[in-house]
Amino acid sequence: MIQIYKNSKVYVACPAKVATGGPELLHQLVKVLRETVSIEAYVMYYPTINDPVHSEYIKYNVPYVFQNDVEDSIENVLIVPEISSACSYLHKFNKIRKVLWFLSIDNFFLSRSFTTIKINRSLNKIMKKILKRDLFGINLERVISNYNLIEDPDIKKANFFLAQSYKIKEFLENKGIKNVLYLSDFINEEFLIATNKVNFSSKENVVVYNPRKGSEFVSKIVQKGKRNFKFIPLENMTRSQVIENLLKSKVYIDFGNHPGKDRPPREAAILGNCVIVGKRGTALNSKDMPIPDKYKFECNKKNINSILNTINYCLENYEECIKDFDEYREMIKNEKQKFVNDVKNIFKII
Repeated sequence: MIQIYKNSKVYVACPAKVATGGPELLHQLVKVLRETVSIEAYVMYYPTINDPVHSEYIKYNVPYVFQNDVEDSIENVLIVPEISSACSYLHKFNKIRKVLWFLSIDNFFLSRSFTTIKINRSLNKIMKKILKRDLFGINLERVISNYNLIEDPDIKKANFFLAQSYKIKEFLENKGIKNVLYLSDFINEEFLIATNKVNFSSKENVVVYNPRKGSEFVSKIVQKGKRNFKFIPLENMTRSQVIENLLKSKVYIDFGNHPGKDRPPREAAILGNCVIVGKRGTALNSKDMPIPDKYKFECNKKNINSILNTINYCLENYEECIKDFDEYREMIKNEKQKFVNDVKNIFKII
């Protein structure tokens, strides 16, 4: 619990003019703090620029400040996401209480100066295409496993920690981090509104995917299955176009890292798609992604035929298979209310 006083102000650090899932969640938190919990909250944009509000977030209609506007007082609270650019603000204030919100584990490490890993991972992608093998032994998973997180300078500066998924909460606690509170998110309202248009009987034999999620492995699946299935990549589309495709498709596949509780699988599921994912990150946790294990696969070449067989089964037996995702869809429908309840329980006005 984070105590909020009558004169408390809450500042939520957010990169200016950026529109992704993370910044949207930061705006959602400020809106809920102000309108539902009656706490004086602001988005703190960085860096200081003219017109920092991305057009996607004008609808949230929340006030914003910059670093110089923050009142460095013990009554106030500063919340920063885990990326290094935001965490730098943990070191710029002395009195304010500081909260580090882990929206992802991978991004905490990748956003820092692990230059060798970044270079090696980039070179690996090139070398795999040319030589079909890895050349470098350093990988992010090994760094995460061996890193002494509790001694990290940013971790030491924070008073409280929030976890966007149960998988992240478990990871932090296993690393010896205390005061970890669960605070997740909810998908964009447009996807929830679009559920009124879902017609299970008019769905088409279409498989959709995000080519940026586990791109190398997904491309192998698409390459091998394209003779039998119609694949549509969800790229270079507006949100309306994504919704349109999800309303007609039956299957969504995602073999990314799932460093946090990703939105695309939830957006696909709520619009009537069977979801097939890789056993990575939050997808491993049944509380974050409550779908039957038969729809989760290790991301290795020997499983490609099994994945294609599962896709085929879902397409041919859609009305039966879609029932396997009832619990998942119910969870997604209730996420906004759970978020509001969790915010109320975490930020207690005294």
